Amino acid sequence: MRVLGLDPSLKATGFGLVEQVAQEVAVIDYGVIKTSPRQSLQDKINHIRLAVEELISRHCPDEVAIENPFYARNIRTALTLGQVRGAVLVAVASQKIPLFEYSPREIKKAVTGYGQADKRQVQIMIKNL
Repeated sequence: MRVLGLDPSLKATGFGLVEQVAQEVAVIDYGVIKTSPRQSLQDKINHIRLAVEELISRHCPDEVAIENPFYARNIRTALTLGQVRGAVLVAVASQKIPLFEYSPREIKKAVTGYGQADKRQVQIMIKNL
């Protein structure tokens, strides 16, 4: 089973693709979809959508996992993140791929065994798969 994990963000949307065969899990691909500060909001969102569609086309995941939104103090940031998530959800739904949402704490606990792990700890554990 192939699972594409996505961490939506307007500036840098993270992704990772893992494949499980029997009891073995292997990292297939990972990276960041970056946008330019010079792009308009609509161009950034479209760039992210197209990049997610390309990842799906190239890797044919069986499922997609996406990080649930966290509490944002700034309403503008929350609205922008919602727009990015919407574009990602459309890209996934258009391919009829099952999508599952997880909180940051659930993801960190599954990867590192500790729900309060920082990003560096998560990256180290993913690289060790």
